[in-house]
Amino acid sequence: MRTYKLTISYDGSRFQGWQRQSTTDNTIQFILEWSIGKLVGYRVHVDGSGRTDAGVHARGQVASVQLGRLYDTQEFRESLNRYLPEDIRVIKVELMKNGFHARKSAKGKKYEYYIDCREKPDVFSRRYCYHYPEKLDIQAMRKAASYLIGARNFTSFTDDKDCSDPVRQITNIKILSSGEKVRITYYGSGFLYHMVRILTGTLLEVGTGKRDPAMLPVVIAAEDRRLAGFLAPARGLFLRKVYY
Repeated sequence: MRTYKLTISYDGSRFQGWQRQSTTDNTIQFILEWSIGKLVGYRVHVDGSGRTDAGVHARGQVASVQLGRLYDTQEFRESLNRYLPEDIRVIKVELMKNGFHARKSAKGKKYEYYIDCREKPDVFSRRYCYHYPEKLDIQAMRKAASYLIGARNFTSFTDDKDCSDPVRQITNIKILSSGEKVRITYYGSGFLYHMVRILTGTLLEVGTGKRDPAMLPVVIAAEDRRLAGFLAPARGLFLRKVYY
């Protein structure tokens, strides 16, 4: 068997997330497995670097798959893209050493969240950013973000009530403002269910003065989801890159 690494870009607007589900075929994982299966002539199993929620997008999702023979990676990518819908694209295929696994081999991830603060949402980007028509205190948000850097128990920032390992390490959070648009970039070892979206909602509450940035350590220590901010919508979130 040969192991291949796929780097994938997708518009998550119409899909029910990454992970295969028993109740629907409308997931990225299922469509990739079906398309690769049609190409190679047998059923395959695709492993992703992690799950993305319904409506979340990706510019650099990574998946791994084992196939029965050696393929020219360029030809394989071009052929596979002919089977895929227009809102899913494999942008790179690489032959890897056996043992590579998209999730288990990953060292870190980069997520980007886009916010539009203008009075009315931008016509062309409205499906790919969160319309939040408020004036934001970017410096206060950066101060709050500084408390999130490092290895932390992020129980307060996940909707997974049964999470047995809530410790993650955030290595950096960058908050950039350009005109009336804001981008928050998260770098970390990994992220819990809804974690980036809850962190974003919390930082937005800080930015509008509804939350004191100095209270972030209290929220973290409480390990109580009710003390953190709201769940920001999926449409503003992109999985930008997976590090190996």
